[in-house]
Amino acid sequence: MRLVEVPSSHLKPGMFVAELDRPWLETPFAIQGFIIRDQADIQYVSQYIDFAFVDVNYKGSNVFLPDNLRSSSGRPAIARGLEIKADFEQAKLSFESSQQSLDKVFDSISKGESADIQVVKEAVKPLIDSVFKNQEAVAVLLRFKEASDYRYQHSIAMAVWATIIGRHIGLSREELETLAVACTLCDAGMLNLPQELLDNPNKFDEKQRNIIYKHPEISAEIIASSGAIDLEILTTIESHHERHNGSGYPKGLEGSEIPLLARIAGLVDTYDAMITPRPYARARCSYDAMQELIDTKGELFQAPLIEQFIQSIGLFPTGSIVELNSGEVAIVITQNTSRRLKPEVVVILDEDKQKKSQFDLIDLSESSLTGADACWIIRELEPGAFGINPEDYFI
Repeated sequence: MRLVEVPSSHLKPGMFVAELDRPWLETPFAIQGFIIRDQADIQYVSQYIDFAFVDVNYKGSNVFLPDNLRSSSGRPAIARGLEIKADFEQAKLSFESSQQSLDKVFDSISKGESADIQVVKEAVKPLIDSVFKNQEAVAVLLRFKEASDYRYQHSIAMAVWATIIGRHIGLSREELETLAVACTLCDAGMLNLPQELLDNPNKFDEKQRNIIYKHPEISAEIIASSGAIDLEILTTIESHHERHNGSGYPKGLEGSEIPLLARIAGLVDTYDAMITPRPYARARCSYDAMQELIDTKGELFQAPLIEQFIQSIGLFPTGSIVELNSGEVAIVITQNTSRRLKPEVVVILDEDKQKKSQFDLIDLSESSLTGADACWIIRELEPGAFGINPEDYFI
């Protein structure tokens, strides 16, 4: 028997609960040791305990526990892996549910029918909940999205990135919902455009450019025709391609003329497009995308907004693959809110880029790592570098 402490909220069907955080006689459980069967069991058990001790060697258990994961800093690496996995899988379910709802809305729009805005509002709520529950697990999920169905995946990603930065700067729940709804619908006007135009790797000619430049207004018109809708949603949709220096479209607004929610939507729209693989372009790593955004400070995007976005997700976001000064390769698993260049990482490959027999969990922000033991990130690697898929290790 091998027991691991798991928060009751992170229990999953298939886990065998062998011990509790209190005497069995103080609980209503009739059997000392039981299998979690479904979500109802999890909710019931959570009413009476804070933690359970799960037997990871129990036959049929679906607990993810790599034997070669250890913590060089003394922190509970296994428990951290369980926490990320549980929240990741819950976020994935939320994403899938939201995507199914939004697919129906987008299908109606592509057929020239009205969009059911209430369906969109309900679809974004679990996305926002996922950000509040575990922002880092959500960030990992976004980085794993596929290149297929870009317009649909992009709408979900925009909503979530916007929620992350919006929450960081202190927007209310109501404002976050307005922002998320607007982000999911920003490209509604693109749904009826020819796919070959959207996938065009070359520069647009004047006619093509004029078509593309009209899509924010067309999107707003489509959504407005659906009935009573918040004016702030419409202005966010219409203005998400406006830029700080007035070089955007469709109206050439600049600075404070651009509504705050539209500024956020425009920023996350650009960021997500850069880190997403496209038919005509490879995905940039997040660090390179952030550097490009930094280069636009005060021009395309408002400088304080870019700074807040970096603070909200980190220069090396959770789930990114990085190379350390030692030559070792690691995966970022936790952000450090006060030192964004010093997240917590798990080292997967040694300095010769060979898979390690034991994976070291290192908090790069630890003050004890100084002198010869100092450890830091020298660069972020491209997704899939050295054949590494973070999902194989933690998710």
